[in-house]
Amino acid sequence: MSHYEIYAVRYAHHERRRSDNFLGGDPHDGPMPMDYFVWAIRGEGRTYILDTGFDEAMAAKRGRRMLRPVAEGLKAIGIEPDSVQDVILSHMHYDHAGNHTLFPRARYHVQDSEMRYCTGRCMCHPHLRLPFEAEDVTAMVHRVFEGRVQFHDGASELAPGLSLHLVGGHSRGLQFARIRTRRGWVVLASDASHYYENMEQGRPFPIAYDVGDTLEGYEAMRRLADTPAHIVPGHDPLVLQRYPAAIPGLDGVARLDAEPMA
Repeated sequence: MSHYEIYAVRYAHHERRRSDNFLGGDPHDGPMPMDYFVWAIRGEGRTYILDTGFDEAMAAKRGRRMLRPVAEGLKAIGIEPDSVQDVILSHMHYDHAGNHTLFPRARYHVQDSEMRYCTGRCMCHPHLRLPFEAEDVTAMVHRVFEGRVQFHDGASELAPGLSLHLVGGHSRGLQFARIRTRRGWVVLASDASHYYENMEQGRPFPIAYDVGDTLEGYEAMRRLADTPAHIVPGHDPLVLQRYPAAIPGLDGVARLDAEPMA
């Protein structure tokens, strides 16, 4: 039976208010910052990377604070990006699909519906294209022509104990990962829930292609995780407080297959 290790690797940070993070705002407005992660999944002699983050140029363009470039964070836990063979993109928003040259040997796993969305008529609308960057989308088109993209249509198993699940909502083709670990089935939500509070309170993040799918996505993750405590949100700084460091003294990298500390 395959058991995987999972690491949350923080690379950037953004100061925000609670009203920025819930559809319709928040009556108790106050600070609610956002962390940016990529995730590493290791097991059975293979490494999978979930999402690729953005680089320093994009951090400057979007007004985010780079803490540690993605490559440095991965190397800190012994992962050389140019050796990675599989990259899963939860969706194609700028903070999940950048760093185009970082994984030169990898095959990228993307949902059909996400590729149709970010290359189709919806991108004619400024509100819908705001979270996308044209360079990220065209880089993926180039990979398609290089034979380096595997498309998925709904749920699929990448390997025993590792599956992808189409959920939509935040983006039309958003997918999350379900991984078997030593503590049970863990769900890496990515942007299926930005914060613990989004899914716990049923209050979606403001950027949503389909609010109904976002809410149904919370239920889908609960069905597939062993418990709600096995769901890891995509941007919550609390992740680094709830899980132990991957290596003692290493800041910003948490071990998610370990039991939460709180």
